[in-house]
Amino acid sequence: MDLSPVGLFLEASLVGKAVMAVLFLASLWCWVLIVEGAVSVMRLRRAVRQARAGGALPKPLAGVASAGDEEARRRIPGETVGELRSRISDAMARAARELLTRAEGGLPNLAVISSVAPFVGLFGTVWGIMSSFAAIGQTQDTSLATVAPGIAESLAATAYGLAAAIPAAIGYNRIGAAFARVGQDMASYVEERALALLARPSEVAREDAPRRRAESP
Repeated sequence: MDLSPVGLFLEASLVGKAVMAVLFLASLWCWVLIVEGAVSVMRLRRAVRQARAGGALPKPLAGVASAGDEEARRRIPGETVGELRSRISDAMARAARELLTRAEGGLPNLAVISSVAPFVGLFGTVWGIMSSFAAIGQTQDTSLATVAPGIAESLAATAYGLAAAIPAAIGYNRIGAAFARVGQDMASYVEERALALLARPSEVAREDAPRRRAESP
């Protein structure tokens, strides 16, 4: 019996092949989501650090900065400085949350894969054991040659399930924690930007205008 992943797949029953194929596709999708999430985290982290360091406004944060500029330019009669600061911060925070939500992309799907893949593999495991008992009933023989194919199929399905679930669980937790840290840095940037707009709103607007024109296609 070929114990390689491909050999076990080819020797499995139709149901076992379907389970393994689903888990294999889930594993590939998992790695695509992990790479996508890691790239998004690095891009946002770099953008926030550059913005907080006083460099040119990064393109990913252009929407967040624009939301604050619009609120700073809008004046409400009788509004206090504290209320204006709160309004600017709230507008930028909303834009930042939307940016983070878009950047997270398929991160929630990693949680789905990590929680569902073991049960799909367990279904394949149960099916393989049932096949072994059915083979025993048909042949009236309990030798290893009779039960080995079904047991091998069940264990292979379990392995496929774990191969999809373990990276998904690790990726979800690690990337989720990284996005949380980026969110904290972005919240600090929002507060710093709000204070800067309160201190010199006209200067900030003039500084950002050339940047936005340069970034526009």
